[in-house]
Amino acid sequence: MPPQETILCATASSSTSAGSGSISIHDFKNGAILASFKQTNAGPNCTTYFESKQSQGGFLLAAQPDKSLLHHYNFQKDQISMKIVLPEKLSCVALDPKGDFCAAGTSQGRIYLWETSSGILYNSWDAHYRQVNVLRFTCDGAALISGSDDSGVSVWSVSRLIDEDLQNDLPLSLFSLSDHTLPVTDIICGIGAFPSCRILTASADHSVKLWDLASKSLLTTFMFPQVISTLAWDITERLFFAASSDGSIYQMNLFREREAIGGGGVSDVIRAADETRKERLITAGDPVTCIAISMTSSLLVGTSTGLIHIYDIPTHQLMRTITTHKGFSITYLSTLLKPVDLIGHISLTLNVGGSADARDVIPVRPVVPFQRIRDVKTRELHELSMILPTQDHVYDDEATFYSEDSLLCDQAYFLSTSASLDRGHDAAALQSRVAELEAEVSLLRGQLGQAKGVNNLMWENVVQKVIGQAKSKGANGLPSNADVDSSERARKRGRS
Repeated sequence: MPPQETILCATASSSTSAGSGSISIHDFKNGAILASFKQTNAGPNCTTYFESKQSQGGFLLAAQPDKSLLHHYNFQKDQISMKIVLPEKLSCVALDPKGDFCAAGTSQGRIYLWETSSGILYNSWDAHYRQVNVLRFTCDGAALISGSDDSGVSVWSVSRLIDEDLQNDLPLSLFSLSDHTLPVTDIICGIGAFPSCRILTASADHSVKLWDLASKSLLTTFMFPQVISTLAWDITERLFFAASSDGSIYQMNLFREREAIGGGGVSDVIRAADETRKERLITAGDPVTCIAISMTSSLLVGTSTGLIHIYDIPTHQLMRTITTHKGFSITYLSTLLKPVDLIGHISLTLNVGGSADARDVIPVRPVVPFQRIRDVKTRELHELSMILPTQDHVYDDEATFYSEDSLLCDQAYFLSTSASLDRGHDAAALQSRVAELEAEVSLLRGQLGQAKGVNNLMWENVVQKVIGQAKSKGANGLPSNADVDSSERARKRGRS
């Protein structure tokens, strides 16, 4: 089955009477719900996931706003897989790209870092003076970036946070980006390994700033008429979208006529309201809570009224609207390939050893309850559960794409190749082969000698007969002895 793009969205209820929200997976083409995970009310930046890959099932994490709980789901069932009790309520949560570490921020400015497979709390520290609003890992997972209500953006080294020799020291950020004047609302990391990458930061001061982490410098500032609450950055880093709570979505191009714009530093300010730039504006009509860019160059817009609008980026045309979640607020949007282990869409039953009762499922990446306090003994033991990665097609039925004739042909090829290699490398077989060849040469030499003997015998008989006939003719007045002698000499010369 070809890859299928899906939409992952999280919803939250605006009031307790409306019930709890959910995490839903929609078909990108028609908007149909493929799966729904209930009993979650996660707010903005409080939902994260790890995709199913390498024959391992993925999982989702959702931090609850009213309790110090983290709900854990996997794609193979629609119920809560585990409720993780936390030290305190979380304001944001993030997973690194490999799913190894989970970072969470709190309203007190504290950041926690756990290992998902062991639950070990590697570090917890006071990172900011006020609430942590957003956490992001870089694409290689080497750095963690945090944004807070104190208007600061801090960059943390993950390797230092988990270093055993630094566990008793207060974590220090690699550097801070402090050009915003009001709370930071969103952060987007660009492509590339740290520190050779750029980031976008949005703030309540009506600005979006583009930073270069390698030089730790501000490249460009974009100013907007309203407060920017959420961002979406194109994978090619040629443009980004900035959305405000009043429903306005601004497209900002980073290239104009094959030339990059901005890069002038602190003094370089680009205003979205500048009519000479001809930037295009999308009006959603409702307060925008989150936006995302799909794999097929479409813009997804989630609103506080539960609508998901899908726009075509080149034309800004509204293609369709998903209205399934009316009455709820869309708090998270993302696109991903349809998980191979999504509940209800594959057969998870495998016959092992011919037993009908043997059952197996695609293994889920292990996640254990997180520690609430740091424990030195647990870190020293460090009991880690893991699954060795295998081929993605290991669970496919080989009979559907590999015929019996091809199998037998390939088997014969590999067996013959193996046998020939064994003969070439086996000393005993090599000596036997040499002996066979020597015996064959001796036989051929004997046959050649016999053939020469027969030839000589036939030649001598013919010569004697010719000489006898010549002598008899000379006595009867036929050719003389001189002629016979000359012919005999010619015959010997030809024979020699």
